[in-house]
Amino acid sequence: MGENRTGSTVLDDQLCFALYSASRAVTAAYRPVLAELELTYPQYLVMLAVWERGEVPMKELGAALGLDYGTLSPLLKRLESAGLLRRERRTDDERLVMVAATERGETLREPAERVPTAMGLRYGLTADEADRLRDQLRQLVDRLS
Repeated sequence: MGENRTGSTVLDDQLCFALYSASRAVTAAYRPVLAELELTYPQYLVMLAVWERGEVPMKELGAALGLDYGTLSPLLKRLESAGLLRRERRTDDERLVMVAATERGETLREPAERVPTAMGLRYGLTADEADRLRDQLRQLVDRLS
């Protein structure tokens, strides 16, 4: 899969621009859906990862999300200030910072379960189309990593 097959320097012919535009459109489409949860899109992704993993080392959480410490730390700080997460150093190994949802953070889990359905309707894709697109994007990420 090349950047663009024609060698064109026209903006709309660029795969990278199509991916960039799609990413921005998806993030914008999430904004009103996540407003009722009072979460931004990156905060939502963090909460999904924490709900999936339970108490998790910060380093593992960053790896799962593809975020470095400098990007993840402010996100966690805001979620902690909102009472949704807690961060604690392990007593047996103070180098490890563990992240977990608080009771308040867990209460968001049920309303958050409606987000994928709401977004599925906004995407306007069949389940098969969504699965194929997700698989293609994962393959692209794997090739570039």
